Amino acid sequence: MTKVSKNTATVKRIARELGFDFVGISKAEKLEEEEANLIQWLNKGHHGSMNYMTNHFEKRLDPTLLVEGSKSVVSLMYNYYTDAKQKDPNAPRISTYAYGEDYHFIIKEKLKEYIHRIQEEIGKVGGRIFVDSAPVLERAWAKKSGLGWIGKNSLLINKSQGSFFFLAELIIDLELEADGPIKDYCGTCTKCIDACPTDAIVNDKVVDGSKCISYLTIELKEEAIPNEFKGKMENWMFGCDICQDVCPWNRFSRENNEPAFHPSDQLLNLTEKDWIELDEQLYQVLFKKSPVKRAKFKGLKRNIQFIKPSQKHP
Repeated sequence: MTKVSKNTATVKRIARELGFDFVGISKAEKLEEEEANLIQWLNKGHHGSMNYMTNHFEKRLDPTLLVEGSKSVVSLMYNYYTDAKQKDPNAPRISTYAYGEDYHFIIKEKLKEYIHRIQEEIGKVGGRIFVDSAPVLERAWAKKSGLGWIGKNSLLINKSQGSFFFLAELIIDLELEADGPIKDYCGTCTKCIDACPTDAIVNDKVVDGSKCISYLTIELKEEAIPNEFKGKMENWMFGCDICQDVCPWNRFSRENNEPAFHPSDQLLNLTEKDWIELDEQLYQVLFKKSPVKRAKFKGLKRNIQFIKPSQKHP
């Protein structure tokens, strides 16, 4: 076994020991084929008000500009799926990924330990860790390293466990053996496109972010959600799982092993009335370490009032 092969095996073993479900490796080089797609997506305004998507364009495509001396991109997947559901079928809904604690903090701690252990076992290795917080095209890298394919809903789908995963990356100056991409297994299925109530999936693998319920309930910071989406939100107040829930590949999803991602009984038991009457004190208790904090109390109340317009709001 060569030194590169041995180091590759070590990097993958440590990832699994830390609880990452899948790990794949790509050579750190410019994502040539993604450049035209990104330009077209931005030019069509599919990023909505997410102006940060236009920043650091070259770095977004080339990891060697983001991390000097980088040689490898290690892509990681961390399962967040749970069978747990909110008890009241009429209650405003929260995306599964936001049921527990904020993944940024949980996974970032694991990544810090990851690079520390790599340095312990291999020697001096430089690089940076990323978890949805920098100009990194994480789905493109995960696809390139064979962790899955890009579905028609633009999410990464893993053949053995579906798409309920957080993605993270380690961009390092260590030469490793690269994995290759796998086949696209969506075939002629259009369930995600057909199920999207706001017609946000405008083409195969292209999502108009400005129409996506997740964008409207999280990223959009306006005083009001545009009236064109009245009656189309299907009770989602934070995020949306529709295109994942209908995806046939998610029948293979498995319960996650991360206690921090498990929802509290208090959250699951809140009724429609409880949500409509939500005050800031309860909001702070429920979402103390939650990604729901991104919407802020005012934003969450805006969302609830938009999807429950006929109800009495305090």
